[in-house]
Amino acid sequence: MIPHAAGRPLLTPVDRDAAVRAHRLRTLGLGRRSDGSFDDFDAFANRVAEVTEVPFSMVNFIDGNRQFYAGLHTPAGTHKGSDLGATAANSSRTGRYVALDRGYCPHVVARRKALVLEDVCDYPRFAGNPVVDDMGIRSYLGAPLIDRTGIALGAVCAVDTVPRPWGRAGLDTIKSLARELVRYMDRREENSLGI
Repeated sequence: MIPHAAGRPLLTPVDRDAAVRAHRLRTLGLGRRSDGSFDDFDAFANRVAEVTEVPFSMVNFIDGNRQFYAGLHTPAGTHKGSDLGATAANSSRTGRYVALDRGYCPHVVARRKALVLEDVCDYPRFAGNPVVDDMGIRSYLGAPLIDRTGIALGAVCAVDTVPRPWGRAGLDTIKSLARELVRYMDRREENSLGI
């Protein structure tokens, strides 16, 4: 555990790969929003929400300092990070950045394993997360996005405001969606390199 600036413990696990991940995200041109180049990630987040039947879903890249919602589905369909407590990098863009202590994707990335929380309130470590009180989050299903270099770049997740019995089917679904998105990112990199 590392201390949080507000004096309460930050229960996000220590991320030993943060520097390597941040470099890889910069190389891939991921981790920050520019000129609408992330519309495909928003479309993927919409698909995750549809498949898992949840009000919120994200494609989340984590650079070690913050989280970036490259893909976002919200109940209003606005793709606004402010619906999830995110902030904008500057006043002209929709907020897509959140602190590492908001939500559960940093756990998925640091652990490099899927995380299934049918009811976050059943786990003291996760029940105290700010998203529980701020947004009413009660259920989380996420899987890491591990690219061809073996780096966990981020996570894809489905989030609900009611407890959900995800079961094995939910776990298999989110892992399959993560693999699909990684294949897409690999093709995107190959195309940019002219491979």
